[in-house]
Amino acid sequence: MFAPGKYPEFGQCVHKIAMHPAHPERLFLQNHWGLYRSDDCGENWTDIANGVPSDFGFAMVMHPRNPDCLYIVPVESDEFRCSCDGRLRVYRTRNAGASWEPLTRGLPQKGAYETVLRDAMTTDSLDPVGTYLGTRSGQLFASRDEGRTWEKILENLPPILCLRHALVDSASTGSGTMLRKASPASSSRTRSSTTSKSHRTKR
Repeated sequence: MFAPGKYPEFGQCVHKIAMHPAHPERLFLQNHWGLYRSDDCGENWTDIANGVPSDFGFAMVMHPRNPDCLYIVPVESDEFRCSCDGRLRVYRTRNAGASWEPLTRGLPQKGAYETVLRDAMTTDSLDPVGTYLGTRSGQLFASRDEGRTWEKILENLPPILCLRHALVDSASTGSGTMLRKASPASSSRTRSSTTSKSHRTKR
C-alpha cells in the first residue's frame, strides 16, 4: 500500500472524481486504492467497491442523464497497472454503487493487459448514450448502447491519454457513412465512428 495508514488525514492519491450536474452534492471518487461515494459534498464517504475485481483504477465517467449510473475500468494493482486477469472489462453501476455489472461484449477477454487512464473514457449525450474508451496500447473502443456491446474502431495509435466527443450535424458533413441516427428528440444529429467513415471521436 502506498500509505502507512488506511485512512490518512492527508496524502490521499485521488485518481478521478465524478459529479452529475443534476445531483451536485453527490461525488464519486476513484482513489489510488479505493472506490467511494459521498452524498454530502465530500464531508463523508462510503466504500462502494462491492462486486468489482479491484478498487484500483483511473477512469470514471457519469451517465449524462442518470445520476445513479457510473462507469469505471478496474486495474489490477498499483504494481501491475493492467486490466484484471487480462480481461478488458468496463463496470457499470445503475444504483449509485450498491452493485456493479461487468460490460464485456465486444471487448477482448484474453491476454488483454490494457490500461485506461484518467481521461481516456467519455460518454456522449445521445439516447442511448454512447460510451468510448482508449487504451495505453493505442486501441479505441466504442459502445452505442450504453456499454452493453462494444466494437474496436481504431488501433495502432500512440498511447491514448484523453478522449473527447463531438456531435456533428449530418447536413454539414457532406460525406461519411453514419452508423446510426440519434433519437427523435435530436434527429438532426448523427453518430459516426472514427474510421474513414466518420468524424466523431477524437483522441
